Amino acid sequence: MKHYLTIDEFCTCSKTYNRYQDLINPYPQNPDSVGAIEKLFTYLINPIIDRYRFENFQLTYGFSSVDLIKYLNCKDPVTGQKNGRICPAVDQHAAHERRNGTYICRHLGAACDFRIKDVSSSEVTRWIVGNLDYDSLYFYGCDRSIHLSYAQVNKRTAWGFTAKNTPIKLKLYDT
Repeated sequence: MKHYLTIDEFCTCSKTYNRYQDLINPYPQNPDSVGAIEKLFTYLINPIIDRYRFENFQLTYGFSSVDLIKYLNCKDPVTGQKNGRICPAVDQHAAHERRNGTYICRHLGAACDFRIKDVSSSEVTRWIVGNLDYDSLYFYGCDRSIHLSYAQVNKRTAWGFTAKNTPIKLKLYDT
């Protein structure tokens, strides 16, 4: 099956990778990670792009390699800000990658963050809930990226976040 995105685009889209690209291997080392990413493409990203068109799809975060995670956990020397806001132990951006023989995320699958140009993330979320079999969806706000994951067994859970970034389970119903 043809995918709209390539593994290369998926692994090199983050700001942190682009800032430190000479120091980071952004690609999966475990072949199972590639398989999980391809399922994410097939079952979630492709249908979303089919619905909203490729030119409107904006991938904001894709795969987190072991190398990338090291830099995400560091602070930018100029701003003092942490490079990344992801939580590799739970968010599935590391897919099936291992560190010291242990899966980085125990809940295997793959995840991405994206936006649809000129469409509210709440509208996109409603469409996903009504039409796709996903694992976890994180809704950060109408004008922010959506986090979406796919796993072998999909939980179909959706989370919102308070102003203090506390997760709350959303009560969403299929449309």
